[in-house]
Amino acid sequence: QVQLVESGGELVQAGGSLRLSCAANERIFAAYTLGWFRQAPGKEREFVADLLRNGGTAYLANSVKGRCTISRDKAKFTMYRQMNKVKAEDKAVYYCAARPDTGTDVDGWGQGSKVAVAS
Repeated sequence: QVQLVESGGELVQAGGSLRLSCAANERIFAAYTLGWFRQAPGKEREFVADLLRNGGTAYLANSVKGRCTISRDKAKFTMYRQMNKVKAEDKAVYYCAARPDTGTDVDGWGQGSKVAVAS
């Protein structure tokens, strides 16, 4: 069973910054590629970025390139997503996800973190 616990969703001012967290465990960190998706109101869930198992970041969606950084704390088995220069279109529910590799089907989802943007 893949269990991911998210935190950090909140109301953020446009132009501001926000960090989301996704807590996993040692087994998940070792076996899965972790990443982020988001679902804006009325839209389908879309891919944002993957954190490779070697710690590198891969495949940032064009909509967030240059504004989004993915990182991890290996000691805490936690992944982070830092978003800067937040825009109104970043309003969404953000989900962390675990899958065997980039591009494969997702095996487990976090519960979702709601991000609202104030203009």
